Amino acid sequence: MKTVAVLTGATGGLGKAFLQELLQEELDEIWAVARDPRKLEALCAAFGEKVVPVRCDLCVSSEVEGFVALLKAKTPDIRFLINNAGLARMGPIETFSADEISKTVEVNCKLPTLICQYALPYMNRGARILNIASAAAFQPNPYIALHSATKAYLRSYSRSMQYELRAKGITCTAVCPGWIDTTMLQRSRNGQRIRFPGMVSPEKVARKAMKDAKKGKDMSVCTLFVKQEHLWSKLMPQKWSMAIWGHAVRKYAEDQNSLPAK
Repeated sequence: MKTVAVLTGATGGLGKAFLQELLQEELDEIWAVARDPRKLEALCAAFGEKVVPVRCDLCVSSEVEGFVALLKAKTPDIRFLINNAGLARMGPIETFSADEISKTVEVNCKLPTLICQYALPYMNRGARILNIASAAAFQPNPYIALHSATKAYLRSYSRSMQYELRAKGITCTAVCPGWIDTTMLQRSRNGQRIRFPGMVSPEKVARKAMKDAKKGKDMSVCTLFVKQEHLWSKLMPQKWSMAIWGHAVRKYAEDQNSLPAK
């Protein structure tokens, strides 16, 4: 039985950072799950033969069923499960189509929940689950309302999983980063540079998340800046924090091609 790590959203900036961390672990294979075959091919070429490409569009139920069939066929010993795939967009709620809402809820909430369920029979004592939530999960946030709500669900579910699974020696960590320095972020608007307070590298987020998971923490918060955000979300009335956030991002949110949410 091979020891395996399963990483969804493997070809993105944060996915690659987690891949670098996983390469340092004693694993036989790292299953890199993503939908773009060309990006998967490039990923394998860059990181070596230990990386096993698993082409799967998580928005297509038949392809998710194919992933489940792969688990049944290979019966791996899953040591790490990292649910990194996600969807996000900043904008007024009335600009979201029904299809976009459905896909965001499915990818951010339903799928990580199901993948955890599918993977658990192949996980033993010492296994780690990391679900990538967000600092946006700490409170309601205007103009990223859908993103915040879905990540709040994932954060809550992950922490509950941690409690239930501890008797089995399996940990579950909700990873809650702020702005991450990846190519996803639009860097300017109308000729003006956009400032992202507390932005951090994907490598730092992944490194901290892996350390926290190994310590058995139910939540990983990277950088002092985001820890302060977490503290303020507990101390400040949410109406105040929503007003501050809404005022700060309204000018970006009104742009239909604006920022992906953190």
